[in-house]
Amino acid sequence: MKTKLILILFLFLLGGKDIIIAREKSAVVSATIDLVNVENDRVKVKIDFPNIAKSKAVFCIPKTVPGTYSTDNYGRFIENFKAVDYQGNLLQTKQLDSNRWEISNARKLGNISYEVNDTYDIEKEGGVFSPAGTNIEADKNFMLNLYAFVGYIQNMDKIAYDLTVERPSHLYPGTALDFTSENKNDARVSDIFKVERYFDLTDNPIMYAVPDTLSFKTGNMEILLSMYSATGKYKAKDLEGALVKTMKAQKKFLGDIDNTHRYAVLLYLADNAKLDARGTGALEHNNSTTVVFSENTRLEILEQALVDVVSHEFFHILTPLNVHSKEIHYFDFNDPKMSQHLWMYEGVTEYFANLFQVNQGLCYETEFFERMAEKINISKQFDDTVPFTLMSQNILSDEHKNSFYNVYQKGALIGMCLDIALRDFSNGKRGILDLMQQLSKKYGKDKPFKDKDLVKEIVKLTHPRIQQFFDVYVSGDSPIPYNSFLNKVGLTLQKKTLETDYFFNGNIPYVDINGDTGEIYFRKRTNFNSFLQQMGIKGGDILKAINGTSISKANYRDPILATRNWKPGMDVSFTIERDGKNIQLSSTTIAPTETVWEIVEGEQTDKSKALQLRKFWLKS
Repeated sequence: MKTKLILILFLFLLGGKDIIIAREKSAVVSATIDLVNVENDRVKVKIDFPNIAKSKAVFCIPKTVPGTYSTDNYGRFIENFKAVDYQGNLLQTKQLDSNRWEISNARKLGNISYEVNDTYDIEKEGGVFSPAGTNIEADKNFMLNLYAFVGYIQNMDKIAYDLTVERPSHLYPGTALDFTSENKNDARVSDIFKVERYFDLTDNPIMYAVPDTLSFKTGNMEILLSMYSATGKYKAKDLEGALVKTMKAQKKFLGDIDNTHRYAVLLYLADNAKLDARGTGALEHNNSTTVVFSENTRLEILEQALVDVVSHEFFHILTPLNVHSKEIHYFDFNDPKMSQHLWMYEGVTEYFANLFQVNQGLCYETEFFERMAEKINISKQFDDTVPFTLMSQNILSDEHKNSFYNVYQKGALIGMCLDIALRDFSNGKRGILDLMQQLSKKYGKDKPFKDKDLVKEIVKLTHPRIQQFFDVYVSGDSPIPYNSFLNKVGLTLQKKTLETDYFFNGNIPYVDINGDTGEIYFRKRTNFNSFLQQMGIKGGDILKAINGTSISKANYRDPILATRNWKPGMDVSFTIERDGKNIQLSSTTIAPTETVWEIVEGEQTDKSKALQLRKFWLKS
């Protein structure tokens, strides 16, 4: 050891400091994204890798990314892939599938380069959910979900990455990442971002635009809103009031959990007049969220939509940021192994997004009960006997992928019932937020749990009878008896009948448009009104004609809107396609109604105890 120390000192005195630094740099992947020289709506990417010890290496672009629970194959958007050696000579490469390229003579690999297409201006966005997609609009906007731009060498995704983004000087990055900038000239700037591993790169989106931002502090956390409005219709200041009020309330609700020094909201408002992002919603990241809405949205609706989606996404700083399994921590982007605990990652997060509003006085108790009753009604449209953990582990499979929407419904209801049970067992003193805070302290963002051990830990931290709750209602096949939980807090479920239109429940139609075929079909997993049930409609039926008038993407609006003027006693007919065959359905119209569940005050024998437990549940 003494000889080694003397040798290091000797090298340092002879300029060996540079040698040591070079060794440190050799363990870093260096990537460059060029936003200045954009050609044919494509961005150029170059990546230098450390020395590779194998003769062959596989370069990967993610197939799936955390939070989407879908297969998107981002390698589809890569073109002109090249690998060169240290002298700049081309190396032989072979594309293995949509997302992987095999590189021969990898020991000599100097760098990899390619061009990236975006998704927003591709017809139907290539099937990619807008907030998980990308935008390339030279000199105006770049939405960089970095997993679509920067890849990794297989089995080398755990080493550090240095990312340099060359940008026009009038554009500025919105991101939760720390960075430094170097001015190349008056027109060009280099931003340098450093992360510890590939996952951290993919978990931190960056949006470049002419600066339109606002920031504020809540506790020790800085909140940043970076916004791009395609035609300039809205400014970040327009949304300041709603965002500040909501996020300050969320932070107060969370309490001591405070290990995120900056949280970024990247909001993209699309221009519907051109080929642009069409899907709306948000995608969570540990320290940020990407949000896409239409510019055509009225301000008051935009404010509420932003509050709703950001409320959900922000609570992800609790889980999965601070509480997550090894499947999440060591996410395999091209062969993902899914966790069985979506009830927590998405369900509890969605539950908190609703609970905090009543807890912090942002909505009335009756509004909260209406939202949870709506989730009960929607969740009943799915198979209520499928074990939630089984569905979660297999969410990418053909059998279960269409059940993902239920994660936000039944998953949130699992959170609600677990919360009430915990309050009941502790005489109101502890609920699910207390549990999540304890789990956050036990694990934290750098210590994942084993998937199979989570419930055992929850039972240890709470009450032995919680094991039965999970065995029966989460990993078991028994539907949750919501009344038995609601009764504990002085509430009950009862059915009510609502009037509807013939083709609409309020403003929500019973039909939808197939984006690929243009066909008009009756939505699946929908409680049809009494008239459509009488007609014999089934979810998935394709509507071909109403009273002999053909229905297509080009003309569907008028005949469907005309049904709002129908009256009871009219003879009507539909032509529908089911299982490839045309079928004629006829009936006489009735006054259409729908029967749904609602949460109302119950009649408990010990009302005072139930009301006290409800107060603990909703207000403590």
